[in-house]
Amino acid sequence: MSKRNVLVYYAWSRPGETGAPLHVIDDRFPALFESRRMGFPRFHEFADPQRFDQGIAGFLDHIMKHNFTAFVDLATTLTGQPVIEIERVADDGTLTPLDARLLDGVDTLIVISFDSIRTSQHAESGEINAVRAFLGQPDHLAFVCPHHDIGAADELAEDAALQRRIAEFQHHGDRTIPPRQRFGGFARSLLAGLGLPVENRFGLRPAAGPDGSPAPLEIETTLDRLGMLDHVDTFNLHPHLPQLERIGDAMEKLDVLARQRIDVTAAPHPFAVGRDTFDALLQSRADTFAGSLFVSDTTLWSSTAGGVDSLRRLWTNVVQRPFRS
Repeated sequence: MSKRNVLVYYAWSRPGETGAPLHVIDDRFPALFESRRMGFPRFHEFADPQRFDQGIAGFLDHIMKHNFTAFVDLATTLTGQPVIEIERVADDGTLTPLDARLLDGVDTLIVISFDSIRTSQHAESGEINAVRAFLGQPDHLAFVCPHHDIGAADELAEDAALQRRIAEFQHHGDRTIPPRQRFGGFARSLLAGLGLPVENRFGLRPAAGPDGSPAPLEIETTLDRLGMLDHVDTFNLHPHLPQLERIGDAMEKLDVLARQRIDVTAAPHPFAVGRDTFDALLQSRADTFAGSLFVSDTTLWSSTAGGVDSLRRLWTNVVQRPFRS
């Protein structure tokens, strides 16, 4: 057993997410009853309203957080101690910041930035300083993980914004996703505060192989100094994954460690004109921090979109990496 201490930090505000008005389809999670309707007969086991909250809270508890169970269970087994799981803002409004107190004793941090931009989750200066200090230790590793940013076209005129959202919607083809669903404000603010701005742009449909499994990654093996991608061939087929676009100084401080191929059979997407891959995993350069920072999509820690055998090898590499001093 590796004796690693792992913290999974869900950067959402539960009241901010669960209180989203259901009559507004954009910029919110689905309610549990909507997931049951759109996915029937999937999720039928959650149909009893006496046992399962049919609102957004039910979706978060019984679908969203459940997606990460396989990683949490594997990490617990491999480390011999429970993974710490924290929600940024609890149901009662209590804020648990990602500060030095929370990071005390942790050597592996995974920030699941599945927070709707509508809820304005931003890393405060104390949190940024705490993560910077955390990364000042050579043995420490952090993954900061936003999700997609679909329909971010507010800067366009109304008609142009609608056409952009239609094109994005037709490209990913997932009828359960609204025209605009923007996540990852906490991750963006944290990375910007660390001097490594990254935008999680779009929701791109990844390519599959002939057998329906995820297409192989394009990996920069010479940059993989920690062996994170040893025996990792694929990520997953979540139908809307972000281009992790490095901005400003991030171009010089973060490398692209892995790219995924875009599904060329999907409807055209503005981003995909003239290119067939998107940047799926970023890694801090050796001289950026003493520790190591990675940027990925949230679903790299999920077991619901295929490629699980390969993902389990990644998870194992993370929690069983050699200790460094």
